[in-house]
Amino acid sequence: MVGQADDQTYLPRLADGILDRQLRAMGAVLIEGVKACGKTKTARRKAASEVLLDSDPDAERRGALDPRLLLDGDPPRLLDEWQRVEPLWDAVRRAVDDRGRPGQFILAGSATPADDVKRHSGAGRFGTLRMRTMTLTEKRVTTASVSLAGLLGGEPPMPTNSALAVRDYLTHIAVGGWPALIGADEEAARDFLDGYLDVIVETDIAEVSGGPRDPQLVRRFLHAYAQMVSQTAKLSTIMRRANEDTGGATAAPARNTAEIYLHALRRMMIVDEVPAWDPSVRSSKRLTTTPKRQLADPSLAAALLNMSTARMLEDLETTGFLFESLVAHDLRVYAEAARAFTYHYREAEGRLEIDYVVENRDGDWMGVEVKLGHAGIDKAADSLHRLADRVKRKPKALVVITGTSLAHTRDDGVHVVPLGVLGP
Repeated sequence: MVGQADDQTYLPRLADGILDRQLRAMGAVLIEGVKACGKTKTARRKAASEVLLDSDPDAERRGALDPRLLLDGDPPRLLDEWQRVEPLWDAVRRAVDDRGRPGQFILAGSATPADDVKRHSGAGRFGTLRMRTMTLTEKRVTTASVSLAGLLGGEPPMPTNSALAVRDYLTHIAVGGWPALIGADEEAARDFLDGYLDVIVETDIAEVSGGPRDPQLVRRFLHAYAQMVSQTAKLSTIMRRANEDTGGATAAPARNTAEIYLHALRRMMIVDEVPAWDPSVRSSKRLTTTPKRQLADPSLAAALLNMSTARMLEDLETTGFLFESLVAHDLRVYAEAARAFTYHYREAEGRLEIDYVVENRDGDWMGVEVKLGHAGIDKAADSLHRLADRVKRKPKALVVITGTSLAHTRDDGVHVVPLGVLGP
C-alpha cells in the first residue's frame, strides 16, 4: 500500500472500517471532509497507487488535457483533490463501468464541485464517506465503555466512571480533533487555528465561490455563525449578529452575499449542520426544519469567539453550546460507524426541543440531550420522555450525554452517559 510506511504514526480512524466496507461493494469511493481532517492519510493507507493533484501541477495539466491519463495505476488508485479536474468524475464513472469490479478508485476532496449534478450519475458506482476531524476515542484520550451502537440496540450502559473532568473537555474544545494537533497544547493549537481561518477567509472561500470576496465580511459572517453554534438560528439571525458585531459602523453582509458565503462554507465542509428530524409518526404539532448550526470542529467556534479554556470557565453559557458542539461532532462520527444518522428535533415556538436524535435505516431511534454538568439533567430527562410520548415507535434509548463522571441509568430509565466513556 502507498501509505504503509506511515503506519507507525497513524492513529486508526473509524473511517477506516467504513472505507474498507465500501471498497468491497463499490467501484469507487468518494471521501469528503474539511481540509486537514486526515482524508489523504486515511486514503493512502488503502491505495495501491496515487495522484496528488494539489501537489502535482503536471498531473493537473494532464488531467485537463485528458482525465483518462490519470487513471492508470494499480487499484485502488487514489485521486486526491480530484475536484481540481472536474471531468475526472465522469472518467472514473466510465472506467468503473468498463472494469466491472469493486475497489478501483478512491477520490478524496475538501470541497464539493460547483455542479452537483455531475455527482448524481455516480449512483450505483460510487460510495460516499463523510470524514470529520478526530473524536475523543480516536485521539485515544478516552476508553469507550459505552457503545452508541449498543444504546441504539437497546443495551443499557454498565455503570462506569469517566477519567475526564470539565477542564479536560474544555481543552479538547480549544485544541480540536485535528490530526496535526495530536498532543499539542492550547497555544500551538491557537496558532494553527488562526492560520487555518486566515486561509479560509483570504483565499479558499473566493476560490470555491468563484469570485473575489471581502475578507472582513467573510470573517464577520463566520464570527456571527460561531456565536450561534448548537442553535437553530435562521440566516437572518446570523446576519443580524454580524451587523451587531460592527456596532453599526460598517455594513454587514447583505442577504444574497451571506447566502453565497454559507453555500461556499458548506461546499468546503467548514459548516457541518445537523438536519431536523421528521419522524414518520408524530404529534400534529408543526416542526421546524431549520438545521442546527455547527462548524466542522468545535475548536473553530472557540477560535472565532476567542474562547480560551480560562475564558470558557468565565462564560459558562457559551461554554455549554461549545460542549454541545463537541458532543455533536463525536456523536455523528459514532453514529455513521453504526450505519445511523444524526438529527435534531424542534417544534414551532420551541414547545419541545431535543438536542439530537440518532436513527438507523430500520427506524430504530434514540433521543439525546446534552448537559455539561449535573444541573438540568432532570429537565432533560423530562423532555426526552415527552418526545417518546409523541412518537408511536418507542425509542431504543433516552440518553443525557454529560461532562460528569458516572455512567448510569436513572430510575425513570434515562441513561446518563459522560462523553468521556462514549464510543462507537
